[in-house]
Amino acid sequence: MNTPASILRCGAINAALAIGAGAFAAHGLKNHLSEYSLAVFKTGAEYHLMHSVALVLMALLVGLCGPQKSLIRSAWFFVCGIIFFSGSLYALALTGVRALGAITPLGGVSFILAWLILAWNAHSLPFKTTASKGDRQK
Repeated sequence: MNTPASILRCGAINAALAIGAGAFAAHGLKNHLSEYSLAVFKTGAEYHLMHSVALVLMALLVGLCGPQKSLIRSAWFFVCGIIFFSGSLYALALTGVRALGAITPLGGVSFILAWLILAWNAHSLPFKTTASKGDRQK
């Protein structure tokens, strides 16, 4: 996953999965799970969708700046966050196995690292523009 197309594909597929998970929670699970478990599942779906959109934006950044290591690393941390954070919340809500909650912070840390890597390296990204130097100074 080091091209804009592969990151975009990953983000779009994850967004579709997140929307499906949210719809499943709203329509298929509401009569089968406790309020607590349903809220846990919905939290997983919300973070899943939020960070799927982040992946789509990462694809745009990679397309604009080229495949910078920091951008690729950040995208991978978003994917890890989705797997560990949202995945563990889905599993916890569906199974009730509380031990799965121990995995969730790994996903949270992955999300935080993704955002911090992006922030830390923003100053060094070689943004490509079509405007001439004189146009940017106006």
